[in-house]
Amino acid sequence: MAYIVHGATGAQGFPVLTALIAAGKQAVAAVRTPAGLPEGVDAVSVDLSDADALTVAYTGAEGVFVHLPMDGSDRAPAYVEAITTAVAAARPGRVVISTSGQVVDQPGTPLQAPEDSPLATLIRNVANTGVSTAVVAPRLYLENLLLPVVAGPAAEEGVLRYPLPETYPVSWSSHLDVADVVVRLLTDTSETGTVAIGHLPALTGPDLARGFSERLGREVRYEAITPDEFRKLITPLFGAEAAAPVIGLYQALNAQDGNTIDEANSAQSLLRLRPRTVTAWLDAVGA
Repeated sequence: MAYIVHGATGAQGFPVLTALIAAGKQAVAAVRTPAGLPEGVDAVSVDLSDADALTVAYTGAEGVFVHLPMDGSDRAPAYVEAITTAVAAARPGRVVISTSGQVVDQPGTPLQAPEDSPLATLIRNVANTGVSTAVVAPRLYLENLLLPVVAGPAAEEGVLRYPLPETYPVSWSSHLDVADVVVRLLTDTSETGTVAIGHLPALTGPDLARGFSERLGREVRYEAITPDEFRKLITPLFGAEAAAPVIGLYQALNAQDGNTIDEANSAQSLLRLRPRTVTAWLDAVGA
């Protein structure tokens, strides 16, 4: 039976798709259009708000990997309803949901997603169908450091600039690390609930810079900048509207002491899976 991978042409879904295929599993890309997929990859065309199409895709599936697209909260409730309806009707063997960096496993903290948020609602509703469900909960993605306004100065000037204080601890992880955990959870259903993904001990700015130094073979130092300074860097890339929520995230993060996972529900503790070092990740992505 097949594993259905949503967003299989995107930053999260594609590593999951390729990791499943590498593991010898039948993986099907669930996408709006199959353009951009490697030749020979099985695909099904679906709209994430179309419960009937999702039900057909999920029927008989061994597992489903899904995350909510970052295309505006106005459509998210429709996605949540359609996914839940399809899971309840088709009853695939397993569902794994990615939080895409939102925090769902630290209740009572300022970064925790509200109970009525689309993500929290999706997790709750899918689990309530009775279908075996697991949640992967990364924090910040190392891929953020590949933005040209970040990676460029690191390579050219030896300065890694980012909108977090120098000593701010983060449980960084890469999309490759997330894919490793997703594939384990899809193929081994013994673990349910939320599995947090990221470095423990958490990494600070200088830790990131050391990883770049090792990869580049030259000294790279970390330089903290403010979210507003970061806004000026990324607005030409994304536009003001798309940059706004990114800056809002970093403003919220700067108001906290860190963004770290709990060891108790970490992939390290639950699955014995550790994230790649910064240097190993840079090697893997060829940066």
